[in-house]
Amino acid sequence: MIPLIELRGAIPVSQGLGLPIVPSYIVCIIGNMLPVPVIYLFARRFLEWGQDKKFIGGICRFFLVKGKHGGEKLQAKAGHGLFIALFLFVGIPLPGTGAWTGTLAASILDMNFKETVLAVMSGVVLAGIIMMLISFGVISAIF
Repeated sequence: MIPLIELRGAIPVSQGLGLPIVPSYIVCIIGNMLPVPVIYLFARRFLEWGQDKKFIGGICRFFLVKGKHGGEKLQAKAGHGLFIALFLFVGIPLPGTGAWTGTLAASILDMNFKETVLAVMSGVVLAGIIMMLISFGVISAIF
């Protein structure tokens, strides 16, 4: 039986259930990273394959064009700092800026696989730390 716990603020779910924090954090990172290689290796291929199909062609073309234009802008601004840009994109926890979106962007930009995985994993770790600090009230205590 799970004890009833009064949740004050935004205590992480794992802590609310009484689970240990470090194993929970590791499981969350692994779970977030599992689809990354699949997305990197197959997302662009799927979009290119689907761009001339009847029902999905429009959305596939939309993502390819938007990804190409967005990637060109990002490369122009970041230059050789594309690794850092991807790390920060994934690491700052905002809606739509997670590991999967970052991996899709890296795939469309033809970034190196190893660099992509390293930047995305580092970003996931940073985002996890930021969210943990917010959940425990550390950031609100500072400000």
